[in-house]
Amino acid sequence: MFSNLNQHELEIVVGAMKKSAFAVGETAIAEGDDGECLYVVETGKFKCSKVFKKEDGAVHLKDYMPGEYFGELALLYNGPRAATIEAIEASECWALDRRTFNHIVKDSAQQKREKYEAFLTQVSIL
Repeated sequence: MFSNLNQHELEIVVGAMKKSAFAVGETAIAEGDDGECLYVVETGKFKCSKVFKKEDGAVHLKDYMPGEYFGELALLYNGPRAATIEAIEASECWALDRRTFNHIVKDSAQQKREKYEAFLTQVSIL
């Protein structure tokens, strides 16, 4: 997701992240809520679950470990949270807010796309 960023942009993203701590059982993301942050797990462990049918309850989908991230879909697509993420150990994450994400990540991808399109318009065969 951050592979299109240059070193300077990546430093801005890292500098904009804020540390968040979660106790055992604390919800980081609730299914259906608006997405405001992307989280990168530094320590601890989180479980991801989703309700497909109310009568069946929540279904466990996966566990998030250090180095993994969650919450990016709501930021990328401006939609509600698709699942619930809950700490199953005392955990710490780095959070990136929507405004910074949109400004840096999306703008960077758009600029690179425009640069490639401009180059391709100069190729006579195309």
